[in-house]
Amino acid sequence: MIPFLDLKRETDRYASEIKEAVSRVVSSGWYIQGQEKERFENDFSSYCGVAHCIGVGNGLDAICLILKAYIEMGVMEEGDEVILPANTFIATALAVSQCGLVPVLADCDIQTFNIDPISVIERITSKTKAIIAVHLFGRVAPMQELSEIANKYNLKLIEDAAQAHGAIYQGKKTGNLADAAAFSFYPTKNLGALGDAGAVTTNSADISDLIRCFSNYGSDSKYFHRYKGLNSRLDEIQAAILSVRLKYLDADNRNRRQIVDRYSVEIDNKDILLPTKGSDGEHVFHLYVIRSTQRDRLQSYLIENEIQTQIHYPLPIHKQQAYAEFEKQNLRMTELLNNEILSLPLYSSLSTKEIDKIIYALNNWQE
Repeated sequence: MIPFLDLKRETDRYASEIKEAVSRVVSSGWYIQGQEKERFENDFSSYCGVAHCIGVGNGLDAICLILKAYIEMGVMEEGDEVILPANTFIATALAVSQCGLVPVLADCDIQTFNIDPISVIERITSKTKAIIAVHLFGRVAPMQELSEIANKYNLKLIEDAAQAHGAIYQGKKTGNLADAAAFSFYPTKNLGALGDAGAVTTNSADISDLIRCFSNYGSDSKYFHRYKGLNSRLDEIQAAILSVRLKYLDADNRNRRQIVDRYSVEIDNKDILLPTKGSDGEHVFHLYVIRSTQRDRLQSYLIENEIQTQIHYPLPIHKQQAYAEFEKQNLRMTELLNNEILSLPLYSSLSTKEIDKIIYALNNWQE
């Protein structure tokens, strides 16, 4: 069986360096808020081309902390609206809800799977205060159009870059395309830790200071608390592991693109729609997502041929029980994609033989 993702194989490529890094932390006796976190924050901010990086507990917290900072700054208040794509993982909406704000779901572009700027404009009201642009599956959202909309309506623009580490748009990396950006380093990501981890990047010193304080119990001095904060800190072991993985991120993204090039050229089946690469950004393909009107039959066929796939995501946000109040919303493109998308195996340690098998199986499938 070809696994959808083999994390052990992926991690084994750097196992000796990771073990050395973990051992260094264990030997130091310092496990929270230490040199490893500081080193990774400096390296990742430099990599993204931004002034500030704050390591936090996970990607959900990263979005929450950005929103909490804006609330503290008086930019937003409870009940204000934040527009985000319906076609994304639920964490983006959960962060908005957890901050007492109202998520407003916009539809997606059928070609890119990303948020549709026209749908964003249609949903702006006097209560709208921000747009969250999700770079879904590793492809950068239409940031120029979204920036123009944000500027016109005086809105904050936030990146959810959890799936797009190292992607480039008009000469800039993700993390440096908006007012602030949230990253997840969940183990499956292009840049993954060996547990939960996240970060916020920004060029704003004010936002950086607030998030650093909020994420540490609302404290900027031990046992003195300015805010009702939370505990969301990137620990030393995960920071050390991420510093190892960061060195190889660009090479790993190139490996992904090489596999994608094979998929895109060699998969030749009129009943399967392949994703587009686009011309305005450097897609890092966190996922390679194909489409078929007979998706469920195709997935079963691939399992019979010992190829695992996944559906990202089985239910869109407005069809989830947690957001039952949105169930009747008209999000036609999101629902269409939800019934057709299928993610193929895509990771650096896929062998040539495995890639050959995947392509052969897809080319021999019939609806």
